[in-house]
Amino acid sequence: MTGYGNVTELIGVYHADGGPLGEAKYVLGKLLGTAHCALCDVTHSPVRRKPQWDEMVTRLGLPVTLLHLNEQPPDVAAATRATGTPVVLARQLDGALVPLLEPAALENLGGSVAEFERAIVESLRDTDVGR
Repeated sequence: MTGYGNVTELIGVYHADGGPLGEAKYVLGKLLGTAHCALCDVTHSPVRRKPQWDEMVTRLGLPVTLLHLNEQPPDVAAATRATGTPVVLARQLDGALVPLLEPAALENLGGSVAEFERAIVESLRDTDVGR
């Protein structure tokens, strides 16, 4: 599906740091039950990125950028301070960032790529963001 009006990109921000140390800390925290990221559950299986994720991104027809907490540019960091993480933001033509799926909504997806796709498409259709 393509043609989401003034949306130029989706930006997903994980609730975890990137890089070898950040990833190791997250994996250890997940095993110990002290770390959790609902967006990670959607995009990744325990060992690698889900093939269904890549297929969904292709169908969506929008660029999707995935960032870790320590990889955010200033405008994204400002947006995530307001919403919390994990979150999916829509970047509009004017550069504005609008939250599409906030932490609770991502948690409700249960790690399902299909449910993520449904929620994103619905959000883009039902809000002014995608028009």
